[in-house]
Amino acid sequence: MKVVIPGGTGQVGTVLARAFDRGGHEVVLISRQAEGGPWRTVQWDGTSHGEWDAEIDGADVVINLAGRSVNCRYHVRNRQEIKQSRVLTTRLIGEAIAAAARPPRVWLQASTATIYIHRFDAPNDEATGILGNNPDDPDTWHFSYDVAESWERELDDAEVPGTRKVKLRSAITLSPDRGGAFDLLLTLVRFGLGGKAGHGRQYVSWIHDADFAQAVQWIIDREDISGAINLAAPNPLPNAAFMRDLRAAWGMPLGLPTAKWMIEIGAFLVRTESELVLKSRRVIPGILQERGFEFRFPSWPEAARDLCRRRRKSVAEKGG
Repeated sequence: MKVVIPGGTGQVGTVLARAFDRGGHEVVLISRQAEGGPWRTVQWDGTSHGEWDAEIDGADVVINLAGRSVNCRYHVRNRQEIKQSRVLTTRLIGEAIAAAARPPRVWLQASTATIYIHRFDAPNDEATGILGNNPDDPDTWHFSYDVAESWERELDDAEVPGTRKVKLRSAITLSPDRGGAFDLLLTLVRFGLGGKAGHGRQYVSWIHDADFAQAVQWIIDREDISGAINLAAPNPLPNAAFMRDLRAAWGMPLGLPTAKWMIEIGAFLVRTESELVLKSRRVIPGILQERGFEFRFPSWPEAARDLCRRRRKSVAEKGG
């Protein structure tokens, strides 16, 4: 099976590329930068067609992860780049598929669990989840929803009748690799800063990297799956409990809490947005569960222990 992954050089792309490569599949990444590794990388500029189109023609699967990082301040220029990088690359992929003599049988398009409303009262699944924002949510949260909605609409508008389309509404994907979300969370824990964020009641939706890769393969194999699907573990939990379990998995008994005002100041200083830790993302994988997908790590405590074990193993193997 040939799998083409535009925007696949980040953490999530690496998780998928590694899994497909181990499964004996041909993996091709499409990226702005030429990257090394056991798989081929074809360059593009993310704004126009080129030699990369040939990789789409004849591919079995396309998984589009392209888009500027949201780990930044949402000023005017960054907002434009975040939104346009997602909308335009999705449009380009659709055009390449439409023009292909042998189009891929399935197109998996990245989306985000942030498309669901900030809430504490009930979880959001694909059938009953509430999209959007509350009227009094911060402007940056409204922007994030607009990006997600525009991203998905571009996929919906693509005319590719021979290709099944799936929107991957992914929760935070956690792997022990350097530079990812788990790496940041673990750094806070190791330095004694892994307490609750704000009041700690906001829900954290997450998925273990092994389950993420397995779920993507499961979706590819299931011809009856299309449209939006939540990629998240079935047991989201409040931030305070999430950080407590991570501290326990690492063996750190204490973690200083971080007040909301401290988070806002810290986000400003490191040039990111507080939404990443303060918004309550209570998302569950309705379709995956209804169709019989089996999670290896359905609950956070055992997932955290596995991620910590693998992180320690990786550090030991590299000698520090």
